[in-house]
Amino acid sequence: MIIFQLIQKSQLRGAEIFAAQLSQHLEAAGHEVFLISVFPGNDVLPFDGKKIQLNRPLSKRWFDIKGWKALNSLIKQHQPDIIQCNAGDTLKFTVCSKLLYNWRVPIVARNASMVSQYIKNPLIKTINRWLYKKVDAIISVSKHSKDDINELFPETKKKTSVIPIGIELKNIENVNWLGNNNSSLNIIHVGGFTFEKNHEGLLRIFKLFLERQSDAHLHLLGEGSKRKEIEENSKQIGLQDNITFYGWRTNPMDYIGKADMLLLPSIIEGLPGVILEAMVCKTPVIAYNVGGISEIVQQNETGFLINRGDEKSFALLMEQALLPSVKQITQNAYDKVIQDYNNQSIAQQFESTYIKMIHGEN
Repeated sequence: MIIFQLIQKSQLRGAEIFAAQLSQHLEAAGHEVFLISVFPGNDVLPFDGKKIQLNRPLSKRWFDIKGWKALNSLIKQHQPDIIQCNAGDTLKFTVCSKLLYNWRVPIVARNASMVSQYIKNPLIKTINRWLYKKVDAIISVSKHSKDDINELFPETKKKTSVIPIGIELKNIENVNWLGNNNSSLNIIHVGGFTFEKNHEGLLRIFKLFLERQSDAHLHLLGEGSKRKEIEENSKQIGLQDNITFYGWRTNPMDYIGKADMLLLPSIIEGLPGVILEAMVCKTPVIAYNVGGISEIVQQNETGFLINRGDEKSFALLMEQALLPSVKQITQNAYDKVIQDYNNQSIAQQFESTYIKMIHGEN
């Protein structure tokens, strides 16, 4: 097969990283994959195959005839069998190109989050309903994500399936914490500084934990529009000596493997890959029960799960994650990831879905 994987831009974000990893495995299986970035981006994604950057201006994200024409030209040139859209902007971009130029390649929409949490405006909801009607299949990252989009747009039920994200199995390298950090407890959070990741709540939780475990340090890996605000908040509540901001790292698993626990107090999630990374590193996970997280994190079996917003319980479970019994929990989590969430088997599921679509079996 010839496969187009469309991403927003070359950036070290979960959706783009997974699309690149998926593309790598599909190429290894004998397919030809083009990783196509719609908007400008400079980060290096983990894919050795053909990369195309359309470099379309973000200001044109709602109406871009030149961009739609550029995609049409690529389709004429390479004759793909399948086009997968890995974010909302890529879906809009692809559907508009198809309608304007009347090409007939099947479109797969990757649903990696809880769309109802983002689509509130009636006009935006109408636009997205129209877009989803134009795709041939929707692959959701979790059962919760599938149920969410099916409830918001009931007409998507017959074309929606679930294939989770996966993880690359690789050796964990030794790294050093930034600065002169000699804390006995090192806690990590990996994620962009966006409202979904709830860094404000993370700071409050960490402050509660410090009241009982004073020799702890929080390592924040990621970038985003809210970073400066969170840095200022950490100073205002007196946490600046116990927090280090790293920015993006190309090797987050190495830091996760060094940490005593990973925290994820997100308020919106589909199925976050960082949890799988922590599990394969045998680092305990404490997370809010949102989106599809409960599909991989089971309380006291593979991690620690708390109702969204319960910050006191979150801090208390952080102490529980320090007990010797956590070794069995992290082993259970590791076994689950190895069995069900390795990228090679995940890529095979995508491959099977594509083949069914091409033969009209979806």
